Amino acid sequence: MSFDDAYEALTDHDDDARWAYGTGFSDPMAGVPTEVPSDVDRGDLVTYCLMLGDDALIMSHRLQQWVTRAPELEDELAIANIALDLLGQARLLFTRAGEVEGAGRGEDALAYLRDPGEFRHVALAEWEDADFAQLVARLLIFSTWKLALFDRLAGSQDPVLAAIAAKGVKEVTYHREYAAQWVVRLGDGTELSHDRMQAGLEAVWPLTAGLFEPHEIESRLAAVGVAVDPREPKAEFEAVVDQVLAAATLQHPVLGGGAPGGRDGVHGKELVAILEEMQGLARGLPGSTW
Repeated sequence: MSFDDAYEALTDHDDDARWAYGTGFSDPMAGVPTEVPSDVDRGDLVTYCLMLGDDALIMSHRLQQWVTRAPELEDELAIANIALDLLGQARLLFTRAGEVEGAGRGEDALAYLRDPGEFRHVALAEWEDADFAQLVARLLIFSTWKLALFDRLAGSQDPVLAAIAAKGVKEVTYHREYAAQWVVRLGDGTELSHDRMQAGLEAVWPLTAGLFEPHEIESRLAAVGVAVDPREPKAEFEAVVDQVLAAATLQHPVLGGGAPGGRDGVHGKELVAILEEMQGLARGLPGSTW
């Protein structure tokens, strides 16, 4: 396609390849039925969408904080792209939550105008990584868990959740592959990199416990074929992680007590700092658009 000037080229939104998620793409949910299954409690579905959306949003924000801090430029680009994928998933899930809720709250209100106690993400998502080894260990855990979850959620009786999960499977497959390659590279590298990778893995591993504890809302929705029982992906998760750790010559950490409670809005002080940074503009200029 030819343009008269550079500005015209930059402002043409039909060329999807040049634009970040949501600025020039066709609606990925176009044509997907939006009716809520008749045997599903709408409040439960809203909360479940928020759980999954908050997982993606908070993890995305943590990854964005690593741009300019990664070991190499190509890793900064990879981490930024993974963060954008997760942000896109959060947008779709928040949109579904708002539609089902029917209270007029859209994706922006759900992301920027909720207080810490209203967020439902797992503790793993908000962890602040001390170094790159912790980052890739946490990303490996998160993406391995999320891929196993989305693979099952793609069969959800809620057509929108099924479509979001099917789209997410393709994205999270890459996230898992990227993280696994770095874990192996560091673990099976020098003595220093091995020790740092082992320490990073052991630091974040206790947070794994909270991934597989069923919440009552998840259990109710799983009973009607809408959600996934969190215990179902555990065997697949363990098999994949074991394979990666063996290739990386790393010792499997002992599962600790973890930090459950995130699904009920119980979070650490780290979330307050995250939301102050993420929500500052929207709360400082209420009603503005940009």
